[in-house]
Amino acid sequence: GMKEKKQNVFDDFIAAAEYLVAMKWTDRAHLGINGGSNGGLLVGAVMTQRPDLFGVCFPEVGVLDMLRYQKFTAGFGWVPEYGNADNSKEEFDYLMAYSPLHNVAPAKYPSTMVMTADHDDRVVPAHSFKFISTLQPAQQGDDPVLIRVQTQAGHGAGMPTSMIIEQQADKWAFFFHSVGVVPTYPVQP
Repeated sequence: GMKEKKQNVFDDFIAAAEYLVAMKWTDRAHLGINGGSNGGLLVGAVMTQRPDLFGVCFPEVGVLDMLRYQKFTAGFGWVPEYGNADNSKEEFDYLMAYSPLHNVAPAKYPSTMVMTADHDDRVVPAHSFKFISTLQPAQQGDDPVLIRVQTQAGHGAGMPTSMIIEQQADKWAFFFHSVGVVPTYPVQP
């Protein structure tokens, strides 16, 4: 869905997650979700709408401030897909209804690692910084809510292999820790 129908995307994703739990293929505590850029918006939206449904969330370089995204770098180019809160009350209302930043409320949020990069000129890091600074004080549970900032990197493409390995190692370590996976083999220091 686009513009006023964007909520359909989030509803479909939530329905798929509920199906996985209903079929007992997983449970909430072990259900992790990850998405980057527009997928980061998806993760941010569903985790604020249904924080009870997920165990671990990774909104990566996400468009998380839907009221102001068009004011930064490439954001103006996404107006045909999302709309523009400055255009009309109708557009403001539907963007406000799902904007992850604006829908953080005190709740028990899943373990969350917001991920951004300091040189991202597509989805500026301010999206992630504002989201995490709103999410952390709203966390009512014990699960960690933190941010990982990749330095000397952009939106994702062109990262050196060493940086990708480091990022993936951090992500998987956070996921496994969050879902309670304990290594069963001797870990070398």
